[in-house]
Amino acid sequence: MTIQERIDELKKENSDLFEKDFLLTWEKSEGDLKTVLEVANILKQMRDENVSPRVFDSGLAVSIFRDNSTRTRFSYASASNLLGMAVQDMDETKSQIAHGETVRETANMISFLTDYIGIRDDMYLGEGNKYMREVGDALDEGFKKGVLPQRPGIVNLQCDIDHPTQAMADLLHLKNHYGSLEALKGKKLVMSWAYSPSYGKPLSVPQGIIGLMSRFGMDIELAYPEGYELLPEVIEVARKNAEKSGGSFHISHSMTEAVKDADIVYPKSWAPFSVMQERTELLKAKDTEGLDALEKTCLAQNANFKDWEYDNEKMQLTKDQEALYMHCLPADISDISCKEGEVAADTFEKSRIDTYIEAGYKPYIIAAMMFTNKFENPSEALQALLNRDKKRFSV
Repeated sequence: MTIQERIDELKKENSDLFEKDFLLTWEKSEGDLKTVLEVANILKQMRDENVSPRVFDSGLAVSIFRDNSTRTRFSYASASNLLGMAVQDMDETKSQIAHGETVRETANMISFLTDYIGIRDDMYLGEGNKYMREVGDALDEGFKKGVLPQRPGIVNLQCDIDHPTQAMADLLHLKNHYGSLEALKGKKLVMSWAYSPSYGKPLSVPQGIIGLMSRFGMDIELAYPEGYELLPEVIEVARKNAEKSGGSFHISHSMTEAVKDADIVYPKSWAPFSVMQERTELLKAKDTEGLDALEKTCLAQNANFKDWEYDNEKMQLTKDQEALYMHCLPADISDISCKEGEVAADTFEKSRIDTYIEAGYKPYIIAAMMFTNKFENPSEALQALLNRDKKRFSV
């Protein structure tokens, strides 16, 4: 499709994203989600065809990362640059937060010329999403009282509950791989725990996947060893979504059984829900000895399930095809030097380019979330950008 044809298709979607933060996918309507996907595709095609989507002449996109990140950090920076903003990373160790500066003060002080704030806060169960909303409340007050000339939008770059930019990028990958969202109906997606030689990984990736993919008529199989449960409220979201969309949602404790007849497999390690609760309290108390002890216990528990590693044999299906392998990266790879990991080296290598393509959608998803926050009518704004580009090259 041409850019113009995509814009014409976008005009058919109804959304309510204008000046709204993007914190959880299940807070958004189906029209909202489809609009973000389509805007992302258009922005990507504009970039590919050298059509400038720059809509800002100045302004900051502030990033707050309370956990390590490579792909999401650079995706946020890329998205911000694509739209014309400069990126400023908020290093809390160099701020006044340690001297008693409150969330309300920090949020306002970093926002005078800021258009967006991207936040990753996934370390503390029950705290990350709460913090994002606290920042949002502070920005609302600052704008209402005339402190801020505009109310910056907030993009959830991963919290304790959801990873919406990841899940939406994965959904766009599936949409483009199979040709449409409608083609996803009836596809079996296995979101599976996978053994990893590390512990304490957030629940938000598997929760984000089951919370989003269940909305499009897919048959979702959540597979994990007993004891590795996710948040009960997110499980309920997935069940209701599946029922409403005509799909299904099932929990299995056998990965071998779960992958039978699967169309898509998504292995990812995560810590048990109960462990994340305990870890949160230890982190708050700065109990390093307690954290060390908990880590040893968890690693010993993980070791009981090394057979949950994905390999080519398990990827072979009863159908005469292989499942589409997906991963949020980085994956713990099993190889000769390190025999323990989420996935066997040959399996990952076979799917490596596909996972890179999957990863490449995230900058455009983030840019689309920003774009739809700024413009009440995104198709009209994109049309103006396309018209501007035609004039730019006209003689």
